[in-house]
Amino acid sequence: MTTTGEIADFALELSYDDLSEETRDALKRRILDSLGIAVGAMGWTTTETVRAAVEGMNEDGRCRLWGSDRRASAPDATMLNTALVRYLDYMDSYLAPDETPHPSDNVAAVVACGELADASGEELLTAIGVAYEVQGQLGYAAPVRDKGWDHVTHTVVSAAAGAAKVLDLDREQFRNAVGIAATAHNALRVTRTGGINEWKGVASANAARNAVYSALLAREGLDGPVDVFEGQKGWKRVISGEFEVEFTPAERVHDVMAKKYVAETYAQSAIEAVIELTAEEDIDPTDIDAIRLDTFAGAKLIIGGGEGSRYEVETKAQADHSLPYMLAVAALDGEVTTAQYATERIQEDDVQRLLQRVEVEEDPELTRRFEAGEMPAVVELDVGGETYRVERDGFPGHPDDPMTWEQLEVKFESMTRERYDEEHRERIVETVRNLGDADVAGLVALLD
Repeated sequence: MTTTGEIADFALELSYDDLSEETRDALKRRILDSLGIAVGAMGWTTTETVRAAVEGMNEDGRCRLWGSDRRASAPDATMLNTALVRYLDYMDSYLAPDETPHPSDNVAAVVACGELADASGEELLTAIGVAYEVQGQLGYAAPVRDKGWDHVTHTVVSAAAGAAKVLDLDREQFRNAVGIAATAHNALRVTRTGGINEWKGVASANAARNAVYSALLAREGLDGPVDVFEGQKGWKRVISGEFEVEFTPAERVHDVMAKKYVAETYAQSAIEAVIELTAEEDIDPTDIDAIRLDTFAGAKLIIGGGEGSRYEVETKAQADHSLPYMLAVAALDGEVTTAQYATERIQEDDVQRLLQRVEVEEDPELTRRFEAGEMPAVVELDVGGETYRVERDGFPGHPDDPMTWEQLEVKFESMTRERYDEEHRERIVETVRNLGDADVAGLVALLD
């Protein structure tokens, strides 16, 4: 039986020395990826809206608002900084068969609480490892999507665990933090169905903020429902159903993918296939009569039309969750970066016409392969009476082909070049690479 006590015992017993060198390295790469994406999201309308709200509520605080010299309370800093990590839809993903949470949603929460605790780099890495492990285990063992709950329902639990770890809460405080978080902050799946709006990119920030607030309440002595999972009308009976988890020394981080393209998780292989096929066959994208994609059930459900039309695309929030849009713009532009989500690009006639010619179908065999660990995609392009076909089972960044430091540094540079010069970028990279010898204060000082 999974309980708040079991989560607390796992987290409190995990030490930096328990993390293998490979796991430490993987956690550092997840942190660098998250920071780069956060910098790339600075200046977008939605993230600046969150910044304005947070700054308006905080005259002072101990935790840095990334992208400025302003500070705020730990919950409010978590709200903004998590929104930065999440908004572009360029974050990492944990690939469970029936759920795809984004463990990088935990990073800013643990960093903010690390500032409060004057945490070392070792303590930060260990606490982020706790959050990644809890989120991965819940995503795998307790999927909630089909029951109508959003995946950030897991985030509030994992972020509370990571926050409680870095704040050095005792066992009862830890149990109370998770109990408060998991009782009070369960999110509805309607966020990602029907006509998608900007809340999609901010929901996890709200969950992470609530997790930090829960941990701080518990630190001050507030009791919570510590039987939240197994209790009468508790999480297992209302939210998830029965489940068991078996924690590892944060090794679930190795099952996390990094995105090559600025696009929803399940689109990565299909985008790769369209771009490569168009280039290899020297296809003029304006001559494409149709794009057909065979994919797995989750992709069809979430971004292929199973939870609402994905052919009515007017905003970024709709575009990055529309396979028709993403495949059309990939064919036309040969890339999918932040530029493909500018309002003027989304509304141009060429991409609006071509997205209407994209067909998305589920193939049960591809669903089976996805559940076995692949991310398969079969793409066909009809061009002037000819049909071109390509199949992919993954992409660079998939857990079977993880991004190296060199690849992540290229991604980091692409996200941060407009804000930081080369010397500053290198200082951030080296600080993260050597985080075990650094501290949280030194890291956040670089995020101005």
